[in-house]
Amino acid sequence: MTFTPTDYNPYDFANRRHIGPSPSEMAEMLDTVGVRTLDELIEQTIPASIRQAKPLTWAPLAEHELLAKMKEVAAKNRVMTSLIGQGYYGTVTPPAIQRNILENPAWYTAYTPYQPEIAQGRLEALLNYQTMVCDLTGLDVANASLLDEATAAAEAMTMAERVAKSKAKAFFVDRFCHPQTIAVIRTRALPLGIEIIEDDVRTLDPSKVFGAIFQYPGSYGHVTDFTQRIASLHAVGAVAIMATDLLALCLLKEPGAMGADIAVGSAQRFGVPMGYGGPHAAFMAVKDAHKRQMPGRIVGVSIDAQGGKAYRLSLQTREQHIRREKATSNVCTAQALLAVMASFYAVFHGPKGLRAIAERVHFLTQRLARALKAAGAKVDPKAFFDTITVEVGVGQAGILAAARNEGLNFRKIGTNRVGISLDETTDERVLVRVLKAFGIDGVPPHRASLGFPETMLRTTEYLTHPVFHMNRAESEMMRYMRRLSDRDLALDRAMIPLGSCTMKLNAAAEMMPITWPEFGSLHPFAPKDQAAGYTEAINDLSAKLCEITGYDAMSMQPNSGAQGEYAGLLTIQAYHRSRGDAHRTVCLIPTSAHGTNPASAQMAGMEVVVVKSAPNGDVDVEDFRAKAAAAGDRLAACMITYPSTHGVFEETVKDICKITHDHGGQVYIDGANMNALVGLVKPGEIGGDVSHLNLHKTFAIPHGGGGPGMGPIGVKAHLAPHLPGHPETGGDGAVSAAPYGSASILLISWAYCLMMGGPGCTQATRVAILNANYIAARLAGSYPILFMGNKGRVAHECILDTRPFAEVGVTVDDIAKRLIDNGFHAPTMSWPVAGTLMVEPTESETKAEIDRFITALLAIRAEIAAVEKGEITAEESPLRHAPHTVAALVTEAWDRKYSREQGCFPPGAFRVDKYWPPVGRVDNVFGDRNLICTCPPVESYMEAAE
Repeated sequence: MTFTPTDYNPYDFANRRHIGPSPSEMAEMLDTVGVRTLDELIEQTIPASIRQAKPLTWAPLAEHELLAKMKEVAAKNRVMTSLIGQGYYGTVTPPAIQRNILENPAWYTAYTPYQPEIAQGRLEALLNYQTMVCDLTGLDVANASLLDEATAAAEAMTMAERVAKSKAKAFFVDRFCHPQTIAVIRTRALPLGIEIIEDDVRTLDPSKVFGAIFQYPGSYGHVTDFTQRIASLHAVGAVAIMATDLLALCLLKEPGAMGADIAVGSAQRFGVPMGYGGPHAAFMAVKDAHKRQMPGRIVGVSIDAQGGKAYRLSLQTREQHIRREKATSNVCTAQALLAVMASFYAVFHGPKGLRAIAERVHFLTQRLARALKAAGAKVDPKAFFDTITVEVGVGQAGILAAARNEGLNFRKIGTNRVGISLDETTDERVLVRVLKAFGIDGVPPHRASLGFPETMLRTTEYLTHPVFHMNRAESEMMRYMRRLSDRDLALDRAMIPLGSCTMKLNAAAEMMPITWPEFGSLHPFAPKDQAAGYTEAINDLSAKLCEITGYDAMSMQPNSGAQGEYAGLLTIQAYHRSRGDAHRTVCLIPTSAHGTNPASAQMAGMEVVVVKSAPNGDVDVEDFRAKAAAAGDRLAACMITYPSTHGVFEETVKDICKITHDHGGQVYIDGANMNALVGLVKPGEIGGDVSHLNLHKTFAIPHGGGGPGMGPIGVKAHLAPHLPGHPETGGDGAVSAAPYGSASILLISWAYCLMMGGPGCTQATRVAILNANYIAARLAGSYPILFMGNKGRVAHECILDTRPFAEVGVTVDDIAKRLIDNGFHAPTMSWPVAGTLMVEPTESETKAEIDRFITALLAIRAEIAAVEKGEITAEESPLRHAPHTVAALVTEAWDRKYSREQGCFPPGAFRVDKYWPPVGRVDNVFGDRNLICTCPPVESYMEAAE
């Protein structure tokens, strides 16, 4: 027998690890779809006129090669002890949290908890976060996180304008706010016509403003009591906002005690590495009277069908993608994973631990200030928590250089001062090095004296709920984290077929580098020469994304998809202003566009004109043409999603782009569906001028249970000069707190591109389209497929029309909850068409898992048929009682008209490894009518246990 060597390559990441179906399985799927080859399917799906001519060609790396390269790149970063402050601080991430949360796919692969029955664990962790924020700020209601402190401050400004009784049009900004916060506030204010008054708080004239924001402690260290300033604002109907620091509030008088209406800030220093800018969880807390105007998600407490306690996202009609052009914000995501980390940091340390950390940081700062003063230095401010500034005159450059020689980064302030911020990682050895940079030997002895007046000392309790007292031992903490994750269904358990969400594999090798200190410990404002590794990674990722999209330049600053939309529209507006076309303010948006599109356009100061859809779901070209003509020289842009949110490659996309350009407008192509384009279609070649890319979809950043994400924007060359700037790197128009947004997770997308290679990225797109068409072919006889291309094909997702079942009382909710019994997260519900399910399998799912999903849906269809035949009513069926819990299974009084077996073990469910939801169907109406957004009292836990 002749020996034949195998041609199997076990290190081919794209085809062996990332892409789910094997070649033989693909052949079976293609046969079901009715084509012979994948090329034939693509030809039937994507119009030939838009397909790119040149393939993506960069070579792939194996996983071990990728990790070796990442080590080389990481070594190019110089990890210094950064005492720059300015909203970013060294912190100690408890290993139990790093291992069990940040590095645990049960937490980082979960989706936003819109299906509360399968998200009780992360909802509880987020409720802990809200409780922590409410307690520390002294305010009534907090949201479940925002993108960063600067954008939270900008959101607070626009919220203040909505709730203020004052009719003034100006907003006051404390000059001691962080520079990046001031920059983002200015960016947000400009298109909305809000005048910004930036000055010393002593100059504040409350009668001229609808609100004011104060930094507490100030960017340069000042600890100030704003009680009287806030009272003067309230006297004229204006709103007071405080940008604050959670660790400082463990020791300092809280904003609520000063009368603040809104508090914002970052939870970064609660155990989340700096990561060269992020991701970190920002927070917002408000007085109870303003809770319905607060942007972002709010976790609340409700009940389930059996009357037990259950968590859910409250007030969901506030979601901006639902409100569209009536939106007050475009927030559609959060930083859930990082908020979970911060909440567990508080649970782990408890109030005594947090107080001890705060005291230690403060007393070390006191010792530093005493030593500098004793040596004759001028140290400000008189009242401080962890930050001081030192006047060094013409010796500034020498002091900064001496600090760098000691492995330290100080903050450069003006031309004659340096700033020093101490943090949780500071110890005696760091103090010695700091003083050595000033030519001072030795450190003064510890003295438990305050660096601020005793009147500023916090006197109220915080974190009194039992959850912040029960997990001091790591064994109990570990079990608590495990219990919560076991309640949830994430990608580590099952396929998550959410349309327009692209829940693909987040490979372990892609995730590993983000926790390395060479990447995690860099301050975003560290000198550029200390971040050579990051620079290499960001530049190469930008180049690859430009090659993929056909654009000429990228901005990595937007730290969410919606922020990318906003940044792209601001770039368009800046371009028009530069040409003397400031009057161009009309933005055409089809009804089929992503819901955040009109919200972003509204924020960018544009007038939204809605374009109708044709009966087949495509953009109505004639309506588009007429509305573009009506706008004339006022047309600024159009926003389209491609392929459309209906899951179809529209043949007329180039026509729409041409119409827009003929009227002087710019074309914004939403990149939400880029997973159907990579390697096959370049938005920049079909008429796009700007697109954002959801790196947390197409490029493998995990969703984290509702964030983090990244939304960089690609632009054609003529728009490149108008991309967002930043106070640290130059230019105006900052949209995020850090120059490269959540920089550390850019490494995930870079690793994805490197391991997939150009051909692998292209093959991923092709298989994503195959998987969607396979599902459509298998289900077409049972569920109408709502939209298809003119050759009967869908793109990377398909819409199942469940509206006909409403005639017999079966709702889309019933189907979604019944899928939970089968061990699946529901597809996207009622979007973009009410009463439908949008399914996106991605390329990562195996044929076996896709078949299990199809089995589940076919079994559900059979249950609907039983209702249609009159064998059982919808109210009596397992559909209406879904999801079924263990408690339902073991109840003695089983009086339902179907068996326990049918209810709890439908055909799609695993017998041994079945997922059991911890609660029954959650009552949304009860939750909104009885809004509770902090941890319920311990008695309610006892009642639930009984």
